[in-house]
Amino acid sequence: MTRIAETRDGAPGPARTRLAAAGAAVATVGAGLGLRTVAAGDVAKYGGDALYTVLLLTLVVLAAPRVTPLVAAGGALAASWAVEFLQLSPVPAELSARSTLARLVLGSTFNAPDLLWYAVGAAAGWLLHTLVKELVP
Repeated sequence: MTRIAETRDGAPGPARTRLAAAGAAVATVGAGLGLRTVAAGDVAKYGGDALYTVLLLTLVVLAAPRVTPLVAAGGALAASWAVEFLQLSPVPAELSARSTLARLVLGSTFNAPDLLWYAVGAAAGWLLHTLVKELVP
């Protein structure tokens, strides 16, 4: 008999996957806050960029629990890059001046090295997602 948390083939079901993704999202936010507490300068900035993309990956999995690791990482990377390129317009800076949430989500100024660090975060998230899918029955 199949348990509610599993599919017929024994793989984790969507509810279990969503729960794990939610936990990973909380852990990622905690890691970002912790990084800001113990590090400064480029380590905090670029580590935060990578973690931003990892967080987006967890949110993709939360929304679409059957997504493959590669598609989740690609979607998170595309969203991260889209936000960065949006910063070439005045819109994020304007919104960031009015809202802390907008500043956290959209940033305010374009910085080309961020694009690399988003890719690092997508690769790290892809690797972790792949390992979890293979190790968790």
